[in-house]
Amino acid sequence: MFFTSLIHAIKFPNWLSENIISIGPLTIKWYGVAYIIGLFGAYYYAYRMSERRDVWIAGPAARKPELVPNKDMLSDLMFYCLVGIIVGGRLGYVMLYKPDMFMNAPIDVFKVWEGGMAFHGGFLGVCGAVIYAAWRKKLTLMRIADMAAIGAPIGIGAVRLLGNFFNQELWGRATDVPWAMIFPKDFDSIPRHPSQLYEAFLEGIVIFLVLRILCIRFKALTKPGLCAGGFIFMYGLFRFTIEFFREPDIGIAQFGFLTRGMTYSLPMIMIGGAVIIWAARRGPVSPKRQAVKDAAAK
Repeated sequence: MFFTSLIHAIKFPNWLSENIISIGPLTIKWYGVAYIIGLFGAYYYAYRMSERRDVWIAGPAARKPELVPNKDMLSDLMFYCLVGIIVGGRLGYVMLYKPDMFMNAPIDVFKVWEGGMAFHGGFLGVCGAVIYAAWRKKLTLMRIADMAAIGAPIGIGAVRLLGNFFNQELWGRATDVPWAMIFPKDFDSIPRHPSQLYEAFLEGIVIFLVLRILCIRFKALTKPGLCAGGFIFMYGLFRFTIEFFREPDIGIAQFGFLTRGMTYSLPMIMIGGAVIIWAARRGPVSPKRQAVKDAAAK
């Protein structure tokens, strides 16, 4: 059966490369483009949602109004999140997966271009960015957290597809399913789950659609914290599930039968669920808007 699956396994497309353009010393990689698409896509989507009037009005029984983030606030949030993703993602990778790097090769911690970013570290970095933005812009924490959450799946989906899949990394465990894929960078050359695509679908597309439905049909943005809690819960749940199909990192110890990814996702499931319950039990708030400063005022 395994030999048959090897014959029928899908070969990774040879026309796909981690580089978009490579001319002499100039190289543009899909990884960098994925971050740009994800960051600006998340910002633009959050901005368009902030401009809509219908999703922020729940009804006459609303509590006191809370400020709706405007374009200026969201553009600043985008910059803070960029810093949080880079710093948190890199430090998270080193601390959670390769802590010995601090002692053996501390200078390598700064070599981001050599790869090594952890989602859970980046997530904590974004949490720090959201807290700072809420303080700096005088917004309620959950209000700005919701805006970060609804756009985050765009970035995650882009990085999983254009980054992880195109770069042939973080592939899945050996399998004989009909859609198994053979990656040229895999020295074993065996059919594997294309777990990067599973993650792009679940963590990107599915979470995005669920949050969009919650916002538009069920007015989730009128209950600050509901979208943020939903994102944290769903990501933790999907990541925990996909870890059953994803090849564990070589040389990194597991916690019993739990992989590192599973272990780090469990707190997200619990925290996300708690935030959902807390937000759902609170009454909706009404919107308050602040005009965007024009160029002359600046």
